[in-house]
Formats: sequence, C-alpha cells, structure tokens
Amino acid sequence: MTQRILVVDDDKSIVKILTAYLEQAAYQVLTANDGETALHVLRRERPDLVILDIMMPKRDGWEVTQIIRSDKSLASIPIIMLTARIEDADKIVGLELGADDYVTKPFNPREVMARVKSLLRRVRLDQSPNAAPHVLVCGGLRLDLDQHLLTVETEPVELTRTEFNLLEALLSNPGYTLTRDELLEKAVGYAYEGLGRALDTHIRNLRRKIEPDPDNPTYIQTVYGVGYRMGVKQN
Repeated sequence: MTQRILVVDDDKSIVKILTAYLEQAAYQVLTANDGETALHVLRRERPDLVILDIMMPKRDGWEVTQIIRSDKSLASIPIIMLTARIEDADKIVGLELGADDYVTKPFNPREVMARVKSLLRRVRLDQSPNAAPHVLVCGGLRLDLDQHLLTVETEPVELTRTEFNLLEALLSNPGYTLTRDELLEKAVGYAYEGLGRALDTHIRNLRRKIEPDPDNPTYIQTVYGVGYRMGVKQN
C-alpha cells in the first residue's frame, strides 16, 4: 500500500520541490499551507508521516506538533520539522514538543528523503508481525513492544516514536553503555555530526516521563564522554 506523506509549509515552492521528490520515490503526497489546514488533513487522512514547517500562519508548527502528540488517534505519526531557525534552542523546542527529527532550511531535498525513508523504515520494523513478542521490564518500567505501550508504576505514559525506540534500546541492554551514535542509529536510523543535541533533548524528555526525580536520574544514566546506559539496580 502506498505510504502517504503530508507536507506542510506556507512557502509553496518548498511544497512543490518536496512533492516532486516524494512522488518520484512513489509516495502519495498530501499538502497544506497553514497549520489549521494541516490539522484538518491530518484528522481526515491520517498520513504515515508529516513534514512540518515551523513558521506558518494560523497555527505554527510547534502548536500543530503539540496538538498531534496530545491526540491519541494521531500521536504515533512521525514528524519531521522544517526550520529556518538555526539556533539550537529553536530546534530543541520542537523536539521537546514531540517532533522526531528536524531539517534546517535551506536543505538538500535528498537529505529530507533520507530522513523520511529512515523514519518510515523504523515504523515498519516496529509494526512487523514477525517481531518477537515480548515485554521489557526494569524496576517500575514496563515496555510492551507489541502494544507499543509504556507503563511507569502501572500508569500508562505516552511516548513519541523516537522516545520509544530510545527506551527500547536502553532496556534491551541493561547496564551496557550505548554510545551516542549507537543510540541515534537505533532511534532514528542514522547518526551524523550535529544531531547529538537532539539526542540529549530526547533523553531529557524521557527522563521527565519515567524518572522519580529527573534531575537525579536512576534509570537513564549518563556516561560522560560516551553515551547513556539503563541502570540495573531497580530490577
């Protein structure tokens, strides 16, 4: 079945370029030029992935991302944000709101395509019926890989797809330090210089959701200069 991508940008030339590349790769493309229209398309069409500009009329990309992540029927849709803002703080805001990845304008359309393919590949792997059914447990954490569900002390906790992939990688290797590149490969399918800040933001978001005290984490431990590991004392 053809996968559908929603491209949202008020710059129609960007929409046209991305549409051409995506259609050449055999994706079906939906488009919107403002945040309000994007939400209507999302709720009506339920696309497989969204490429979302930040600065748009009516509702900006940050607000649209918040709405997507707070709506259970839409929350699992992967989001790639397009931003003309190069400041790290602006990129981090999008990731903290639940975006899976970001691309800075001006961009190479081939790079965007690589990000799209990688995220969709992760979705397919997560949903594969051949995946071994199992649950990962550490202390009060219980990650059900089949149901794509995390509970913390029996309470369900919503995760973005990238957060879920990161937590799965850490829980699958308790006590083992995963390098930053290893975690990026497992979470988003690739690693490149400059994405480390994005990883730190995803880890910070995870800690807020699972740690009793996010400022003094006991589950996700930092190994300075190397990466992160899942503590084993809680088992």
